[in-house]
Order: sequence, then structure tokens, then C-alpha cells
Amino acid sequence: MNETNNTVFAPQLFIRRGVTNIDFYTKALGAIEHRRWTNDDGSIHVAELSIDGAMFHIHEESLRSGSFSPEKHNGTTATIGLFVPDVDSYMSRAIEAGAIEISPAQDYDYGYRQGEIKDPFGHRWLIEMKI
Repeated sequence: MNETNNTVFAPQLFIRRGVTNIDFYTKALGAIEHRRWTNDDGSIHVAELSIDGAMFHIHEESLRSGSFSPEKHNGTTATIGLFVPDVDSYMSRAIEAGAIEISPAQDYDYGYRQGEIKDPFGHRWLIEMKI
């Protein structure tokens, strides 16, 4: 996690209320969970994770703030780009952990190898690397 004064982009991914298990992120993407705040029923209110030092948060949806999980609207308005050293291994691991393949990994003429998945909470991830 970045402990300096450098700018860091840390997206918040919203999940439906009542979720207690976010192991997908550790199993599929190698995320490290740093902290978790839970509700009285044990469901996740907020979890702070990172992938190779890139921090992100999982947060339960909030009607008050108008922040909803992709499942709420059967889609999402953003795709998370994740640059990795081996697209194929990340894609395989993610699918094995419960992701749905949107597009298989392939090389593109603009110099990237990319594949897209949807995680179990409806977030879309573009797994990519420069080739």
C-alpha cells in the first residue's frame, strides 16, 4: 500500500448488502485484505484490499449516497483495468474462482494482450499486459 504523499487511484467497488465472503479477490486476483469493517450481522460494510500495492475498497451499496452494486442495475458503468505479468494465468485463476469470461485473452495489434471477466459481484475486469 502506498504510504507516501503520492497520488493513488483507489476505486471503491460496491457489493449488495449482506455479503460475507469476498474471497474471490484473494483467490482469483491475488489481493491482500488489509482491513475489514463488518456490520452486526457479520456482513461486509467496507474492506480494504490491494493487488501488488494497488489499493481498492469493497463497500456495501448505500441507498443514501446513491452507490449501488452492478447487480442492482444488471451492469456497471466502469471496467477495472488490471495490468499483470501473465494475462492467461490470471484469467484462468479468476474463472476457476467464479468469474465469468466476457472475452478470452488475445493479442491486439495495439500491443496489448487482454481478456475480460465479470467477477461474482458484477464488476468487469480487463486483465491486460503489454506485449
